[in-house]
Amino acid sequence: MPTTPPSEPARMPHQPTPADLRRWRQYLADERAEASIYRALAERREGEEREILLGLADAEGRHEAHWRALLGEQAGKPRHASLSSQLLGFLARHFGSVFVLAMAQRAESRSPYSTDPFATPAMAADERIHEEVVRGLAVRGRTRLSGSFRAAVFGANDGLVSNLSLVTGMAASGVSSHVVLLSGVAGLLAGALSMGAGEYISVRSQRELLSASRPTQVTLTAAPALDLDQNELVLVYKARGMSQAAAEHRAAERLGYFTCDCDPSLSLQPERADEEDEHEAIGSAWQAAVSSFCFFASGAIVPIVPFLFGMVGISALTVAAALVGLVLLGTGAVVGLLAGASPLWRAIRQLLIGFGAAAVTYVLGWVFGAAVG
Repeated sequence: MPTTPPSEPARMPHQPTPADLRRWRQYLADERAEASIYRALAERREGEEREILLGLADAEGRHEAHWRALLGEQAGKPRHASLSSQLLGFLARHFGSVFVLAMAQRAESRSPYSTDPFATPAMAADERIHEEVVRGLAVRGRTRLSGSFRAAVFGANDGLVSNLSLVTGMAASGVSSHVVLLSGVAGLLAGALSMGAGEYISVRSQRELLSASRPTQVTLTAAPALDLDQNELVLVYKARGMSQAAAEHRAAERLGYFTCDCDPSLSLQPERADEEDEHEAIGSAWQAAVSSFCFFASGAIVPIVPFLFGMVGISALTVAAALVGLVLLGTGAVVGLLAGASPLWRAIRQLLIGFGAAAVTYVLGWVFGAAVG
């Protein structure tokens, strides 16, 4: 991995003030912490990812040397890194997950070096590049996590919001708490079964479509009996996406005109099975159905917990809303972290969407209850 030359100390735009010295000491502590984070992550990686992380740690070490040189004898006792850096370090040492990389990506994007007169342009550029490097590493983890994580968040949030809306709507209509509880349990079971059945059908249908689309071995068995001058073998390969030249070359191979692979660039061999089975990549239909059922149910049970413990009326609704709100904030924050965005804003957005849906159904339930009454 190419490295940039060590950065030269910035020219002093003015004599450092006590505030400058304090800021430099904090920079020094944070650079040390960030280098330690990348080394801790590297210990849990192998091959290319390990080399990239160690390269980032070396770059942070150059930045550390810059601030140490500026401080000189005024470096003082080592300071504690910022709370966010300390948290990242703890997670990196004990977990080393994609969440740490997502948080590191966000931390790199907030570097103050572009506006600090004592940081060199090379250091500011380094930080911008570091953000992209960490983003690239995080993408690998996000890709591995995206399918199951999407299903988990979607299923749990769907259960949370739909059952909270159902419970609040029924409560607003004026029915007894016993009826509200029964409605919540029915909503949990109906929604979870619907999610499971829908996921089963979706995955099963996709597997069947892939099976119908996969090229067969018919060209191998039919080729010996084809007329050498009049045959549709070229059309078979063109239909599979080959160019005219590639299709003619492949047909000639099948008909025995070529005994060697004369032009490997044209020999696409579509009948060869993929190294990764697309069916396995999609997963089992039953596995997807059970997972969706469980994810939905885990969210849908939260709004009815107070009613299960015998609470009634407004107090039960308040506790249910509080519990759902906490879970929505948590899932929103996790999504924000994984996306490298603000976890606070994502958490609030998730909360507002969930409570907005519940508020609408509450009003509708109240209107319906008043009309019936």
